[in-house]
Amino acid sequence: MTERHSMTRMGTMWGAGRAAREDAERSAPSWPAVVLRVLGSGLLIAIAAIHLDLYLTGYRTIPTIGWLFLLQVIVAFGLGLAVLAIPRRLAAGVPARLAAAAGAGFALATLGGYLLSVWIGLFGFKEVRTGAGIAAGVVEVAAFVVLAALALAPAAQATFPAQISPAIARAAGMTATGLAVAALVLFGLVVAGANSAAPAVTGTALKTTTIGGTTILTNAKGFTLYSFAPDTPATSKCYGSCAVYWPPVTGTAAAGQGLPGRVGTIRRTDGSHQLTYNGHPLYTYIGDSAPGQARGNNLNLNGGLWHEVPASR
Repeated sequence: MTERHSMTRMGTMWGAGRAAREDAERSAPSWPAVVLRVLGSGLLIAIAAIHLDLYLTGYRTIPTIGWLFLLQVIVAFGLGLAVLAIPRRLAAGVPARLAAAAGAGFALATLGGYLLSVWIGLFGFKEVRTGAGIAAGVVEVAAFVVLAALALAPAAQATFPAQISPAIARAAGMTATGLAVAALVLFGLVVAGANSAAPAVTGTALKTTTIGGTTILTNAKGFTLYSFAPDTPATSKCYGSCAVYWPPVTGTAAAGQGLPGRVGTIRRTDGSHQLTYNGHPLYTYIGDSAPGQARGNNLNLNGGLWHEVPASR
């Protein structure tokens, strides 16, 4: 009797130990999944950081595009935190899969928006090729690949609806791979064919207009002209990405005949001549989508203050 009781006790203990081991195995993290979660979250946060920098350095004043960039920042940060924080064992892993799938979809949609803006324009704004834009595109493709893999990764001891059948997982994986390859190829083609910088605005004529009670200088098409505080009368300090957002006005001094101020030129590093007005090199702003706008006035962007150029100065 004692022997039978002892065996029963041992069996109970063995069963309890086995159950404990199974629970531990079920709750133990899968390291590939952990790596994918951390990497996917980091890529989404990187997307948010790049778009935040672009928003602060010129895009915030562009109609529609500006607030969309801010929305992208918020969504990317939120999804990045969700991918990292939601454990896969919660509710059989469904919320974790949904967060990863949402992150993958967001990355692909953001990349699509960038490609459209470079290729044909979006909401009246046509993007140009910049280092930040290319970096964002590469990160978005990588984020889609990582997060799609995380969403489709098998979950140990998973039950319906977290368990994905092999056939569905295989089809979804092939679809995700095809989308990633297509996105990468399209990204390369569009970026290769895009302009590397906004075209310099040729100053065939300088005019004046009145905005907010002030008579200011415009180019031949009526777009407001700006000066950059760090410039000197003989040197422009706006090159690279700065010149993408603030295209210099090129031309000859004869373009300013009849104006109250003094028109001159300086030579830029590429050999072109940039118009100056009373010693201030002249620029337009990509945030101005129509004549009569002065969205760049008093902005502190790309290393200094920007001001519309009064005709009397």
